[in-house]
Amino acid sequence: MDETIFANGFDFQKDVSIHPIPEGNSTPILSAALNSSAARDTSYLAVGLDAEEAVKGIGSDNGRQDVVNDLEELGGEFIYQGSKEQGILFILRYEHYPYFSPAALDAFEKTIGALKLTKETVAVLNLANPHNPNDFKRIMQFFQPTKIILLGVEPASLKLPFIAHNSYMKGRIATVFNTFSFEEMFADVNKKKLFWNEFKTFIGS
Repeated sequence: MDETIFANGFDFQKDVSIHPIPEGNSTPILSAALNSSAARDTSYLAVGLDAEEAVKGIGSDNGRQDVVNDLEELGGEFIYQGSKEQGILFILRYEHYPYFSPAALDAFEKTIGALKLTKETVAVLNLANPHNPNDFKRIMQFFQPTKIILLGVEPASLKLPFIAHNSYMKGRIATVFNTFSFEEMFADVNKKKLFWNEFKTFIGS
């Protein structure tokens, strides 16, 4: 990663059973079923907002507002960026930016680009946006992801079991990969390398 990157199902109404992952991995597995939900939508709807109002306040403190707004989806109860069609969801928590800081956005684009992904083909959800519920069950029902990446978001904040950094929690519907924020990786090259080694395997699996 150092040479090319940065220069990159659960039904919680039922009891959840946790089992050790085989082959020496100590990260727990969540085994549960997610109730089926409506077909994936890409419409521009937002609870309590019309599309024009919601977009108006996004990205005003950096020079990439137009890019962010072009990719923004105001769907149902969530405001997010990109597409949920491939089932890949990045969850982050940036209070001062619509999605990423400028430096983190650059790293994000390079990271996913190295794996043949683009901002248009993955979904990015900022939990710091007050319109987005911090509720894992609702996230699962709305996005229907198969791969979830927590970028600097503590699993406990979503009422998930402990997941070590750069480890996985596998469920019947989705696998959650917990890792550091890009800012943490900027400050520690080892964290960046650990992230990249696991992330490229996770996305390719």
